[in-house]
Amino acid sequence: MFQSIGIPGLILILIIALVIFGPSKLPEIGKAFGNSLKEFKNATKDIASDDNDNASDKKENPTSSKN
Repeated sequence: MFQSIGIPGLILILIIALVIFGPSKLPEIGKAFGNSLKEFKNATKDIASDDNDNASDKKENPTSSKN
């Protein structure tokens, strides 16, 4: 998705962000974005580990149902 942006595109995005938000707001926005990304990664790790735990529980304790 971001492979086609390139360095000039990133510089242009940073300049536009600087004009819109100003130099005093950019560190706050970056910090908030970083914290959000960190929280999202932790949540996805928790979900993945829960799925792995559930899958291993099913393999260890199979239930047989014969009709």
